[in-house]
Amino acid sequence: MGFLKLKLDIIQPNQNLLLPNHSHLVSLSSHLNQSSKLFPNYPTNCYKITSTSSTLGTQKFAVRAVIATQPPSPVEMGKAIRVHELGGPEVLKWEDVEIGEPKEGEIRVKNKAIGLNFIDVYFRKGVYKAATLPFTPGMEACGVVTAVGPGLTGRQVGDLVAYAGVPMGSYSEEQILPADKVVPVPESIDPVIAASVMLKGMTAQFLLRRCFKVEPGQTILVHAAAGGVGSLLCQWGNALGATVIGTVSTKEKAAQAKEDGAHHVILYKEEDFVARVNEITSGNGVHVVYDSVGKDTFEGSLACLKLRGCMVSFGQSSGTPDPLPLSAIAAKSLFLTRPTLMHYNVTRDELLAAAGEVFANISSGVLRVRVNHTYPLSEAPRAHADLEDRRTTGSVVLIP
Repeated sequence: MGFLKLKLDIIQPNQNLLLPNHSHLVSLSSHLNQSSKLFPNYPTNCYKITSTSSTLGTQKFAVRAVIATQPPSPVEMGKAIRVHELGGPEVLKWEDVEIGEPKEGEIRVKNKAIGLNFIDVYFRKGVYKAATLPFTPGMEACGVVTAVGPGLTGRQVGDLVAYAGVPMGSYSEEQILPADKVVPVPESIDPVIAASVMLKGMTAQFLLRRCFKVEPGQTILVHAAAGGVGSLLCQWGNALGATVIGTVSTKEKAAQAKEDGAHHVILYKEEDFVARVNEITSGNGVHVVYDSVGKDTFEGSLACLKLRGCMVSFGQSSGTPDPLPLSAIAAKSLFLTRPTLMHYNVTRDELLAAAGEVFANISSGVLRVRVNHTYPLSEAPRAHADLEDRRTTGSVVLIP
């Protein structure tokens, strides 16, 4: 009986197998697959026939096969906050996660600082729906590039970059990001500042400069004026030449709003903000209301607007506003919009322009970013609880 002599060239060791021969060429792949049993630590990825030759006898073949193998790659692991069920801050779990390698068009970033935003609370509660459960929350971070995908240009290991918006998942020590969603961070901007201002700063930019373009001499009303976005709206609105009216919940927050450029500050727990706005504007109303509070302020905000004024509802920290009949805005021919940042930064050029204007205003001193609270990333549940209970002012940052 003849034999088919099969030589397997792998990393180590070389092995000759003697396999029964038949009148036809035995299926090579079925025998090569046996190598995974002989050498379990060297998984077979593919097979390549490099040469064949026949020698003495029609039933005797010598076939040389090379098994392309590689040692098992170590799995990149890190820590992240994960949400397995919707609910309160307690559903935020600190867990081990697999990071993975960047694919084409992607980079891996080791986060140095992560911004906390109310939109993270909305996703945690289910007000906004995450694509899957479990998920990693977070939509803002700044970090250092640790790997780039194949063929990628324009980004390299060691670059300091920041991003805001999609994809969600910044509550992680490291993450994979599309390279076209990150922006370079100027050397003059500290990573903690960058992480705290990307989402909030670009939100303020599109609200003031594009959604309703504020002009000198106009009057604007900013709810939650001491919050992360509210603080920037007050500063930027003042710099644009507008008269800024802010609402806050405490005297301490009122003092901050004043420092940030609000010309008039209303303690809404002690005063009727609609009556106060009417008094401040001599009954004329304001050109635009920037309302991130939602249910508790929505109807009052509409009442504060002047003829053809604009209601910009960009958040709902107190809950979703009640349904509104069109007749409610017809009375003064009002404009009502519910914008989101992602719809104003659709293209790469829009993203770079928005981030560039924010960074330029920080560098020039127009914007002073208040990072009043930092928490370890592992303590994200406490940070969420403090944010929801309004125990925070300015920006909140999580540190991995």
